[in-house]
Amino acid sequence: MAAATRPERKALPDLRKGEYEGLKAEIATNPERKPDAGPSKLHPKAGATIVGARPPLIAYNVNLGTKDLALAKRIAKTIRERDGGLPAVRALGMDLKDRGLVQVSVNLVDYRRTPIHAVFEAVRNEAQKAGVEVVGSEIVGLVPLDAIAQAADRFLKLEKFTNDQILETRLVE
Repeated sequence: MAAATRPERKALPDLRKGEYEGLKAEIATNPERKPDAGPSKLHPKAGATIVGARPPLIAYNVNLGTKDLALAKRIAKTIRERDGGLPAVRALGMDLKDRGLVQVSVNLVDYRRTPIHAVFEAVRNEAQKAGVEVVGSEIVGLVPLDAIAQAADRFLKLEKFTNDQILETRLVE
């Protein structure tokens, strides 16, 4: 994202379109697929490499108390950026058959543009319109402490709260 030389090269999924075979066929003939550096051909053994920079990605899932996969997909479409939803949000509806529910699976590609709590509230609001409850949510992998502090501040309605009040922040100083 931040290392992109052109705006159309900011989204990694756009760069991966056509996968290896598509890139191999187009790299020498399509100026849009020409690399920023190096020759316009793939390495015979290593292929191609994408190097970029972006804020930490947060993988965040919201579980709905229903088996209605169409609802999860509809909510995902409503909240994801590419369909006019929340900025820096990618989302899919997933079926969790083993748990008997569905999930809105979200990647926050920049939590400073759309924080975790905004995603939670958007999913909850859409689910409530359909008469469905959010039964839980989960963070997959690591998350910046700042992202959790934003959510705590929002939901706890903390007055005059700053990150300087977080113990770990002070210990690092």
